[in-house]
Amino acid sequence: MGITTDLARFSAAVALPALPGEVVDRARLLVLDLIGNIVRGRHEAESSQPLLGAARALGVGAGHAGVFGDPCRWTPAGAAFLNGAFAHSLDFDDTHAAGSLHPGAPVIPAAIAAGEMAGAGGAEVLAGIVAGYEVTCRLALALPARDHCERGFHPTATCGAFGAAAAAGRVLGLDAAGIEAALGVALSQSAGSLQFLANGAWTKRFQIGWASMGGLCAATLAAEGFRGPAAALEGQFGFLQAYSPNPVPERAVQGLGDEFELMRTGVKPYPSCRYGHAGIDAALALRAAHTLRAEEIESVTYALPPAGMRLVGEPADRKADPRSVVDAQHSAPFAIACALATGAMEWDSYRLLGDPAIRALLAKVHCVPDAAMAALGPMAGHLTITARGGTFAHTVAAPVGEPENFPSLEDLRGKFDALVTPVLGPDRTARLANAVLAIDTLNDIARLTRLGTPVLSARLAG
Repeated sequence: MGITTDLARFSAAVALPALPGEVVDRARLLVLDLIGNIVRGRHEAESSQPLLGAARALGVGAGHAGVFGDPCRWTPAGAAFLNGAFAHSLDFDDTHAAGSLHPGAPVIPAAIAAGEMAGAGGAEVLAGIVAGYEVTCRLALALPARDHCERGFHPTATCGAFGAAAAAGRVLGLDAAGIEAALGVALSQSAGSLQFLANGAWTKRFQIGWASMGGLCAATLAAEGFRGPAAALEGQFGFLQAYSPNPVPERAVQGLGDEFELMRTGVKPYPSCRYGHAGIDAALALRAAHTLRAEEIESVTYALPPAGMRLVGEPADRKADPRSVVDAQHSAPFAIACALATGAMEWDSYRLLGDPAIRALLAKVHCVPDAAMAALGPMAGHLTITARGGTFAHTVAAPVGEPENFPSLEDLRGKFDALVTPVLGPDRTARLANAVLAIDTLNDIARLTRLGTPVLSARLAG
């Protein structure tokens, strides 16, 4: 037996009654968080209109599946694609720190689209989501993610295609052999590059939607009896060997069924790359504790794990001069400058890209790689501020939202309401949230996407 077979068997067998209650509870919360991102991402991300236009041109409209926050109906493939892309567009979606990826964005849309294809209930969809999280995160650990990223791959997209295939396969009712075939087909769908960092390209969002759709297509092919390659994950030309120089295949199945990587997934309080969140937390804490004003600050140093430097700290000149929202989403200096200057880092902070006060502070923020931070935690950070002739410092081992610092239901509802209410209105927002939190009781998952359809009078323009 190999890890492809083991992960396929696990995925086919996942059932909510056999899962620990805390896993089921957390899975509901992660679905709630992601749907909030989709609804707002559909309307506010600058890449959303081109994505919608291309999807229509490609003929994936006029189906029976739903995209959250959108009034139209789409084919299942189109819904998985758009929901996945919109989920990742705000950079506000969940994060598995050790795997350096966002598992929900490719997995949850694929599971929901598969559920609409099959007329499945919420319990089946939630079981598929749990399977998809485990496959996605465990593959990232087995690569391991740092080596994979060094080669320029984007693990949310590459690993996410397999997680989406496992999730969709479970929802479609595939047996272990069927999900193994789906994982084999997903090997031909696994793609995603970090080259978007060069110019703030929108491909980071696109490739997550593509992974979700690719996983759904892989599972659908397998459901029709299509044969995929054996040992797709561990084989000589399989995913781990081809996409990483020093994979650790056994890590993908370590503790499988007893330990759940889903429980090691955090939720973001700020819409930016997770590697900058310790800096934001520290900036907000120091600003409040010492009533620091932006004009008083002489210099800021942010020490973070070396793995985070390539995403939010290097090259220093680009991170200090973001020209687009994507640039700013991956600039720790921008996020920290906003936190220090305004006391917040939220979606509307990106409207400050050209603000003179933010620009002046940006030049004073410097990032340095620090192995001690990596030892403290994968998302740890230390901020040092020089101001008023003195030095102020703060270390954050686990940013707000990490599993050991997980938000309360009240906080998650607050984030969801803030994202969704401008699109759906307060009544429909509350109904959607309540349905998500009871997802496993729904007889038909299509109820969620119907509740996520905006009423014209409440909808944002576009």
